[in-house]
Amino acid sequence: MTSMAACFKECCKKYNSKTAISFLRESGVETRMSFLDLDKNSDKMADLLLQQGVEKSNNVVLLLDKSLLFVVAYFALQKIGAITVPLNPGFKKSELTYLLNDAAPSLILVNPDKSEMIKQIDSSLLCMEIDTTIPFQEMAWPNYSAGGLEKVDLSPDDPALIIYTSGTTGDPKGAVLTQRNLINDVENIINIWEISDADTICHILPLFHVHGLCFALHTPLMAGAHVVLFDRFIAEKAIDILRERDGDLACSVFMGVPAMYSKLIDTLSGKPHPDFDHMRLWTSGSAPLPAKDFHKIKHTFGKEVVEREGMSETGMNFSNPLRGDKKPGSIGLPLPGLEVRIVDPDSFMDVEPGQVGEFWLKSDSISSRYWKKPEETDKTFEQGWFKTGDLGKKDDSGYYYLTDRLKNIIITGGENVSPNEVEAVISKLDEVVEVSVAGLLDEKWGEKIVAAVVKSPNSGDISAAIKVICKEHLHDWKCPKKVVFVEKLPRNSMGKILKEELKKLF
Repeated sequence: MTSMAACFKECCKKYNSKTAISFLRESGVETRMSFLDLDKNSDKMADLLLQQGVEKSNNVVLLLDKSLLFVVAYFALQKIGAITVPLNPGFKKSELTYLLNDAAPSLILVNPDKSEMIKQIDSSLLCMEIDTTIPFQEMAWPNYSAGGLEKVDLSPDDPALIIYTSGTTGDPKGAVLTQRNLINDVENIINIWEISDADTICHILPLFHVHGLCFALHTPLMAGAHVVLFDRFIAEKAIDILRERDGDLACSVFMGVPAMYSKLIDTLSGKPHPDFDHMRLWTSGSAPLPAKDFHKIKHTFGKEVVEREGMSETGMNFSNPLRGDKKPGSIGLPLPGLEVRIVDPDSFMDVEPGQVGEFWLKSDSISSRYWKKPEETDKTFEQGWFKTGDLGKKDDSGYYYLTDRLKNIIITGGENVSPNEVEAVISKLDEVVEVSVAGLLDEKWGEKIVAAVVKSPNSGDISAAIKVICKEHLHDWKCPKKVVFVEKLPRNSMGKILKEELKKLF
């Protein structure tokens, strides 16, 4: 297959009347849609978009709440060869101003409550207001030409999707993902996790991110699986579905991020644990999973979680095996077709196994460019290798580990310090729920190390205990100069800690 649209069409033909998506709001199932109806409805939406003047290779922004309409619009855009640009509908005006100016969309599909903001940003932008609070079956489809869509000629190198990076530091960059990138990623995930039409996926992730849109939505749909699509993540509601063993909502696969697992475990705390042995696969990604949380998940849900790693620019790169050893703290093994180098970031020479370097990658899943940013693209690629900015190592068994982000390394007194190393030491204390370490500008040291700590309720003052354990395990220059205690760490929508926001706490 050369395009996502062709794959989707073939899948809908094969699975026809089988339920593709059950969409849940708080009160329960709002809409069930078969593969056949998903195909027909995305045809209708594609026709409507064509009437709005959308053409092949146009950028179209989806600024919509998580909904069945979002899914239908996404597949409609694939069918007409337009480029989908999903954005977080929770973004503020200042954030959207940059992103819309950068994306230069031909059309924005927007929730009505955001349309006035779009006009204030740029009154020339064309918007289509869609109220995603209306049940899908109650929506009207004006002037649909029932003769069918004209097939668009798409090549594997045609762009399909622009995913903006998280922007944890600096402005977000739009990673341009092609038809080839998306199809390769879909095939890899289906194969390594054995996703099939027998599966039902509990989908609690946002759709504007590669994790929720690519890994957890169109990958299972392409395998003929049933997606139970929550409008938003509510831990109690997710537990209610996950504990179901029978019926059409009984799930077999759950994909989440560490922060979501923490909320699920907290929800079950102090209560009799349901039996989750009907679930065959639990996965975690988008943020590091501490080893102690790996063991908590196993204890709570009865199976070892499959930790994996991916990026907006690359799709999924590594995964612990579905069948085989899952190593806590490891991102696992390379996916099929992925070439990996671990490189000294200064000399560009490969390091020895066990030594830390920057991950350089090659595969058919990796974007070849950033949208309208040729200089950033040139900096990111070296002789065809994608320089991830991630530091890590490989063990003797071939399992890979991330140790930090290159840009997060703290230079204090001329010495390089990995925040993850300091965080791992502080996390040894049972009273510590989570911790994040950063470097602040300092006249004497260049940067000084600081730590923000979330401690367990009723744990008392643990400042002295943190100092003791740091001095026991770390050189003096690696020990934090200041520790603050907070109720929660600043994160983005996918659970990644925002280091620049963290620094403002000090």
